[in-house]
Amino acid sequence: MPQGDKDKYTDKQKRKAEHIEEGYEDRGISHKEAERRAWATVNKESGGGNKSGSGRGHPDTHEAAKKGGKLGGKASAARPAAERSASAKKAAETRKRHAHG
Repeated sequence: MPQGDKDKYTDKQKRKAEHIEEGYEDRGISHKEAERRAWATVNKESGGGNKSGSGRGHPDTHEAAKKGGKLGGKASAARPAAERSASAKKAAETRKRHAHG
């Protein structure tokens, strides 16, 4: 099997990679880099191609999907409460202005 061949991946893995790739492209990542990252994510979650024999039936870890949520609040939590509050007030004011303006 040549390097880069996706024959050993299930249809679900291929769909998942396509969806992840689209998400990266929507954020401005090049097609080639988005594809590379998408397959890396699928491999991390499911351990690679699952189409043959003994590897089938192993559940996905979803490790990569969980990682983002854990990292999400760190930057915000590190800021002082007054700074977070000021930022929230500014955002609310902007939303209000855009809704009525």
